[in-house]
Amino acid sequence: MTQMDAAAYESWYETPRGRWIGAREVALVIRALQRQSGESLLDVGAGTGYFTRAVGASNGHADAATVAVDINSAWMQYAQQKSMQSAAMAYAVADARHLPFADAAFDLVMSITALCFIAEERRAIEEILRVVKRRLVIGLLNRHSLLWWQKGRNGGSGGYAGAHWHTASEVRALFHNLPVKNLKLMTAIHLPSASRCAKVLEATLPATMGTGAFMLVSVEPQQS
Repeated sequence: MTQMDAAAYESWYETPRGRWIGAREVALVIRALQRQSGESLLDVGAGTGYFTRAVGASNGHADAATVAVDINSAWMQYAQQKSMQSAAMAYAVADARHLPFADAAFDLVMSITALCFIAEERRAIEEILRVVKRRLVIGLLNRHSLLWWQKGRNGGSGGYAGAHWHTASEVRALFHNLPVKNLKLMTAIHLPSASRCAKVLEATLPATMGTGAFMLVSVEPQQS
């Protein structure tokens, strides 16, 4: 994904299909985070900052501290330029496996479709758990979805090239024996076409239905 041009990647969210899919995914992330007033938020693998901006400024949280990190310096520069109007949002170049933050530095952490491009996912999750205080949500790609059949097979195509598509059992295995509690899985984007039928179906099916292309896992750190 990071081999693509940042502006070209971001422009997809301005297409009719991209706007609908992006809005659905953002809504699911906001629902899972349950961000409270004043809570700090870290976005790991933020890319162009699309989710950083959409989630960070949602529901009256525009003035709460939001930090985004990504290993790609060009994409972080692009993301920072897109957020110049927000003094509460900060951007830095960092590896998800070695975050430059103190233990429990953030109330909330999110990482949206970034870890599926990292070979050492478990290491990244352990590092995220180290810096989170209350809840983390991780967006992944669901192997049991129509989008996998369209874009994920044989190594993936386009922006999905090289991505790992997870099953629910794989996600649970990633957190096995880690100090977490209240693990929950939700999905969205059951039909990725953004057609009228897709939108009706999306509004009808519960988030717990396991067929959506966008898989979101929510967990809380286990207090020692």
